[in-house]
Amino acid sequence: MPSLPEDREQMARTMEPLAKKIFKGVLVAELFGIFGAYFLFTKMNTSQDFRQTMSKKFPFILEVYYKSIEQSGMYGIREQDQEKWLNSKS
Repeated sequence: MPSLPEDREQMARTMEPLAKKIFKGVLVAELFGIFGAYFLFTKMNTSQDFRQTMSKKFPFILEVYYKSIEQSGMYGIREQDQEKWLNSKS
């Protein structure tokens, strides 16, 4: 009959492949998240029309965008957007 430390060692060996798969899955999910956030930020940073779409569908994401660019020292984009959108309605 195997002793307790040997059982733990055996169990650790059988868990290693599962732990590696979980780690790889988490890593892939994080990479998708990073690239998705980068794509979204780039799209919002280059397209006022896309920002208008975001203001209608996901205003909280647009607010995060505005706050992040204001934090980096770029001001006036929010005001430009609001001015254009108000003028386009009339």
